[in-house]
Amino acid sequence: MIATSISDFIRTLTALSGLLDKAAASAQARKIDPLVLTSARLAPDMFALARQVQISCDVAKNGFARLGGVDAPKFEDTETTFAELQARIAKTIDFLHSVKAESLAGSEDKVVSFPAGPERVLKMKGDAYLKQWMLPNLYFHTVTAYNILRHNGVDVGKMDYLKGADLLP
Repeated sequence: MIATSISDFIRTLTALSGLLDKAAASAQARKIDPLVLTSARLAPDMFALARQVQISCDVAKNGFARLGGVDAPKFEDTETTFAELQARIAKTIDFLHSVKAESLAGSEDKVVSFPAGPERVLKMKGDAYLKQWMLPNLYFHTVTAYNILRHNGVDVGKMDYLKGADLLP
């Protein structure tokens, strides 16, 4: 179950990449400085678009690294442009492709420790970590990125967010 869920993360990150493509095209067409969009937020106390993308990537790479007992790639969190954010997504997807199913075998019952903010460490069993922490955080930060773009006039819709879903005719 955990090994097959990597494809869900790849699909969601790929959709996020598509959202950023539309945002970059929208900024160019409307003659808006792209940094206006990458630094946009929905509320003063929320993270900006760039940080939402960074966290979406971190949830995926760090989560599967913890479950698989491998080292996650380290990113500096300095991305501000669409090109830099796209590169981060691509590196994250490349890492997810490199995670071997064998390294995830049995991780459902593995106890995973992870930071939850600057001063807190939480522990969960692998199955709960995936279903109750990783997936909700991935979806939360990805849909927040979608909402920031939509709020700022980028022509995105639900099917952009669901891009790559296995829809039947």
